[in-house]
Amino acid sequence: MKKTELKFIWKKEEEAAHILGWDFSHIHGRYEEEQDLPWNYEKIVRQYLHKDSNLLDYDTGGGEFLLSLNHPFAKTSATEGFQPNVSLCRERLLPLGIDFKECGNPAEIPYDSETFDIILNRHGDFNAKELYRLLKKEGIFITEQVGGENDRDLVEMVLPGSELPFPHLNLKEQRKAFEEAGFHILRAEEAYRPIKFYDVGAFVWFARIIEWEFPGFSVDKCFGALLKMQNIIEEKGDVEGTIHRYLLVAGK
Repeated sequence: MKKTELKFIWKKEEEAAHILGWDFSHIHGRYEEEQDLPWNYEKIVRQYLHKDSNLLDYDTGGGEFLLSLNHPFAKTSATEGFQPNVSLCRERLLPLGIDFKECGNPAEIPYDSETFDIILNRHGDFNAKELYRLLKKEGIFITEQVGGENDRDLVEMVLPGSELPFPHLNLKEQRKAFEEAGFHILRAEEAYRPIKFYDVGAFVWFARIIEWEFPGFSVDKCFGALLKMQNIIEEKGDVEGTIHRYLLVAGK
């Protein structure tokens, strides 16, 4: 395929890079990640979650994972701070009876102290001291997080020399923060695993969505690097990077 044709296709993907909630269905089957993490977040949550638990999902996105738990709505609360998702949550969660509140500051969550038995946070922001305030005695906080070194090899392919956006996001530093806040750590794991893209257009869409990892990325700016990616895919069938994840289960 000619360079001009590739550029046209990739710029279409760039223009299409918008999501509601955390919906990556646009590139479903064109990339894969988190296929072999050494833990299963949902199973861990269900291990601690009981029907009578007061549950908070902080930074719920569009509520997709929260709703998959089928927890009693009267016992369920959620927050979100990203404005398009706030509107989505109001439409999706409030009619069900879920106590949804807009919140963009993890250090000031609008609930009373010792309200929750379990607080969840997957790939969102958090503040250990505020979580400790909100949890009841023997309450549990469960999080799976994107680490600071996430996708770095892919970033270096297209934007070499870019600074780490969140260098403090690693298991060692975050474990220490939770211990200093008064928590005892029940489970702590960290993993580096592959992420694979089967066409460059899927990568373009991804890089535009994850803009904090790929600052200033555009097809025009990174076209030469994208052509190199195209060559790798034609030779190998995919272009591969590395995700960084860590898991914490902390008890009050």
